[in-house]
Amino acid sequence: MDPKARRDEIVAFVSLRKEVSVEELASRLDVSRETVRRDLALLDDAGRLRKYHGSARALSPEADPDATESPYAQRLGHNRDAKKAIALAAARCFQPGDTLFIDTGSTTVAVAEALAAVPHLTVITNSPRIAALVAANRTSKVFMVGGAFNVEVGENLGPLAVEQIRNFRAQHAILTVGALDGASIMDFDLQEAEIARAMIERSERVTIVADHSKLGRKAVFDVATLGRIARLITDAPPPPALSGVLAQAGVEVIVASA
Repeated sequence: MDPKARRDEIVAFVSLRKEVSVEELASRLDVSRETVRRDLALLDDAGRLRKYHGSARALSPEADPDATESPYAQRLGHNRDAKKAIALAAARCFQPGDTLFIDTGSTTVAVAEALAAVPHLTVITNSPRIAALVAANRTSKVFMVGGAFNVEVGENLGPLAVEQIRNFRAQHAILTVGALDGASIMDFDLQEAEIARAMIERSERVTIVADHSKLGRKAVFDVATLGRIARLITDAPPPPALSGVLAQAGVEVIVASA
């Protein structure tokens, strides 16, 4: 199939389904995810659909804005003050000498900036940006997880990254999420969910950092049940029903003030 015909099919399929993941498009068209991402970027520039992190959405008022994440560049600036407050609260939870997994996300980038003030950390991450932020403190040690590089977000993903994570053990995992409801934490991207699951598997305690917009939402891929989470750091109290479920699951909730 030539590129123009492939892009026309993408537009038609996305228009029919309203929202389609990169994974599904790659499988349907029998091309790589990188090819799909390039096509989506061109189609977004042409105004034929909207490209989001991990998916594409039709230019239609019926498309559900809660069914996807905003593009990563937008997320870095979204709720900036809240994320800074969450980051400062998170940094106070860790001590010199701690070993941490940190996954990639706009909130964990803010956490990494705050953690640069904590000496003698050991950090394992799939984000070059997070690695550089933590490594600015020369007393800390940083391990970069390799894999297929996602230029859109700036992270390493895929089976190689997951395999490398399983070579480490850490006291803590600091993770961002796409959504959190009364049953589980979730993500919108399968490969990012796999990274988070691997980090959880190899850590003793899990800290979730998420602003209030993530609470009470649902996403496509389950990452872990609430019972696996030790701590949630957010910027506003969760709704009462969710607070009750978190308490029953033994999750410590820290509300950071901006």
